Amino acid sequence: MQIIYYPAQDDVTAARTAGDPLLLLVSFDEKTAIVAPIDEVVEHNILLDRAGQAGLIDGDSRQIDRYFRAVVDDDGADWTFVCPADYRGITDKIRRISAFYRDGFAALSHALLELGLMVGIDIPRRYRRHLNMLADESTNL
Repeated sequence: MQIIYYPAQDDVTAARTAGDPLLLLVSFDEKTAIVAPIDEVVEHNILLDRAGQAGLIDGDSRQIDRYFRAVVDDDGADWTFVCPADYRGITDKIRRISAFYRDGFAALSHALLELGLMVGIDIPRRYRRHLNMLADESTNL
């Protein structure tokens, strides 16, 4: 996995040492991770653009929808769980969300390990709508 540090690795290390949160993007194919201090870029779309990755995926203007997104620090990783409607071409919503969950958990775990962060991954309540759908579906089986 290639890790892109924005603006530079020293800046990310300094923010982490200070206990400041980082923004993390991990491409769906797990080839690229992009990380920056949150105060440097504020949100994931800006990070993608400033790291020079915006517009590089098949000319698609929705490049951010090709990355798993998290806010991380030494206490944990909060996953911004937003499953694109076209994820892996899976048309069934429940199957798509299940695949997104499995893939994202693996990809984010790998990236966190690469960054030396041995922390848990949490999906904040405001992003659990899709997970709640999975739970509801499993009770209806």
